[in-house]
Amino acid sequence: MSDQKKRKSLKTIYEWCKGCGICVAFCPVKVLKLEDEKVKVIDYDKCTRCGLCELRCPDFAIYLEEDHNE
Repeated sequence: MSDQKKRKSLKTIYEWCKGCGICVAFCPVKVLKLEDEKVKVIDYDKCTRCGLCELRCPDFAIYLEEDHNE
């Protein structure tokens, strides 16, 4: 995994999520699921930070953010 990908964290804005499931469908490693009609990350460690969820979300409710903790 590249250093750039390691420095990013997957974030969600639950208030913006309408539960369409597009991000879940496009996740290549299946780390997302819908729970109570909102997206939830079920395994942060398996996430490859590919950005497909962010790219496909019509409501900008899920995104990769620079991790300032490293």
